[in-house]
Amino acid sequence: MRWGTSILIWSILAIACAVPLAAAAMSPLLAWRQPVYIAAGFAGIVGMALLLVQPLLAGGVLPGLPPQRGRRVHRAVGWGLVAAVVIHVVGLWFTSPPDVIDALLFRSPTLFSVWGVIAMWAVFAAAALVAFRRRLRLHPRIWLRAHTTLVVVTVVGSVVHALLIEGTMETKSKVALCVLVLAATTKVVRDRKVWKTGLPPRPKTLGPDRRSGA
Repeated sequence: MRWGTSILIWSILAIACAVPLAAAAMSPLLAWRQPVYIAAGFAGIVGMALLLVQPLLAGGVLPGLPPQRGRRVHRAVGWGLVAAVVIHVVGLWFTSPPDVIDALLFRSPTLFSVWGVIAMWAVFAAAALVAFRRRLRLHPRIWLRAHTTLVVVTVVGSVVHALLIEGTMETKSKVALCVLVLAATTKVVRDRKVWKTGLPPRPKTLGPDRRSGA
């Protein structure tokens, strides 16, 4: 792949992640929010942006990243996503503990809270599968199917959660980010043929380094 095309792809990804953050930073609603609430909200936006990056890394569609390095970055971004979720929830806890407790116990009257909690537990479970992969000793195909299922639940829950909330995120940039997250996840899951028999195809390698790195 030509360097010009590589730069274009990375630039588009950077813009897709940065625009929702910039738009949220200009929201007039921030003037009446506590700093901890603002931090929690932006952690949620960062988490949505990372949900766009993760499938692209898993599918090997980002140029310039050999498979081995791409897998390392994918794991690092995954733990960053977990951290963003924790900051999001803890920040909301400091702002309103009763609301967070109701949400965690699925007693909240707001539907977006239910989807948010579902997404939270799914991302924690997906991270646990990664952390205990060797101890679980699951067949690679079974592990991949379980991990992918949890990822899909995370993505769907997060997208619905974000779309139902009317907060600091600007509507158009939020919808665009959610559509991109769904599209990227759908493409990679389909291309990797996770639920078909046999071993999944290796992620593609883009860029000057085409060694497998396996």
